Amino acid sequence: MTQLNIRLLILACGNTLRSDDGIGPHLAAWAEDHYRDNLSIRVISRQQWTPDLAEDLAHAESALFLDCSIDAPPGSVQLREVHPAPPTSALATHHLGAPELLALALELYGSAPRSAQLLTIGAASLEIGESLSPEVTAAIPTARTALEKAIRAAFA
Repeated sequence: MTQLNIRLLILACGNTLRSDDGIGPHLAAWAEDHYRDNLSIRVISRQQWTPDLAEDLAHAESALFLDCSIDAPPGSVQLREVHPAPPTSALATHHLGAPELLALALELYGSAPRSAQLLTIGAASLEIGESLSPEVTAAIPTARTALEKAIRAAFA
């Protein structure tokens, strides 16, 4: 169910049964617990980002995407701005990245968050398992600090 006037929408992506792929949901659970009294923050965690999330994005002032990265060094934490993808006729229907999801919100609802950021943590292992790798575990304090920085920025 979409909530109107969400100040910050946190969207996490990842499979908690695939080791480091679960870092997005792990951070989302921490944020949901840490900020549970802030009714202006909504947290959604899924195994993948799907087109139905475009409506939630269309009603949010800011967005923060959380995911692991297979392209970054294991345990590295990166927080960067993300913008809607350029228009294309080849839109995936089952899984979208943050830029494509922002573009879909614009296309379908004529609105997207005024600011969006992507927080990624470099994965060391995507093997079957519920434990995070030592590299990602060691990066959790840094990732939480970056998460808190992004949340403060959304309310500035």
